[in-house]
Amino acid sequence: MIPLLGITTQALFAQLLVGLINGAFYALLSLGLAVIFGMLNIVNFAHGALYMMGAFFAWFLLNTLHIGYWPALLLAPLGVAIFGMIVERTMLTRLQGLDHIYGLLLTFGLALIIQGLFQNYFGSSGQPYPVPDLLKGGANLGFMYLPNYRAWTIAFSLAVCLLTWFAIEKTRLGAVLRAATENPQLTRAFGVNVPRLITLTYGFGVGLAALAGVLAAPIYQVRPLMGADLIVVVFAVVVIGGMGSIMGSIVTGFALGLIEGLTKVFYPQAANTVVFVVMALVLLVKPAGLFGRKA
Repeated sequence: MIPLLGITTQALFAQLLVGLINGAFYALLSLGLAVIFGMLNIVNFAHGALYMMGAFFAWFLLNTLHIGYWPALLLAPLGVAIFGMIVERTMLTRLQGLDHIYGLLLTFGLALIIQGLFQNYFGSSGQPYPVPDLLKGGANLGFMYLPNYRAWTIAFSLAVCLLTWFAIEKTRLGAVLRAATENPQLTRAFGVNVPRLITLTYGFGVGLAALAGVLAAPIYQVRPLMGADLIVVVFAVVVIGGMGSIMGSIVTGFALGLIEGLTKVFYPQAANTVVFVVMALVLLVKPAGLFGRKA
């Protein structure tokens, strides 16, 4: 029991665990957004719908083709990435050189279409997705019970985030990608196929969203509006971390998940707004975000 507050230690750590799980999804989703915006200057408002598609892709593989969770971790992001690359080549590429608002409006409309189609076919109720057998059960830590799947979700999300940061910031491929973003004409002169690189980058970004959807499927029910519930918060995470900042998205995603979890313990009424309060405070002090750079 925490003195003066009347809160049990078990309740506190339980909410911290919930906060870490939410933070893992915030980090993965905002990471995909940061990759797409930072590398391609596209404000991808369809990200939440693509996250939902990843969850439904895994559900479809299991219930129709009897392909389980582990192959779905690869197949669902790959399938959604291919869909995203088709969208980029047929729609988004036509908006190059225009104001960001056009890309935002296009992806927002695309999100509404995708969500509407899934809702029309599956309805509003959620579809269950079982926890894989290997990750069932949990560990009693004394002060709390830690489900194996929750621990896996946090650890795997963190590993994917750090690998993505390393690939973009510390490898030759990442250097080429940044060069193609900052000076495409010069990069083409070195024999790099810039349009193909842009398409692959967009596919990778939406693939991260789909991967988050597969991870979320056993925790939350798979439903058409599951992405709509998250996308506004995820955009707030990206803004706080700094638009286009890879490390900013990772750190801010996990940190805000923890802050949200603590708020549910100490002041539950503010749990749904604390992220936006933090965003307002950060923008007052540092308009470019915590890890962002001035234009």
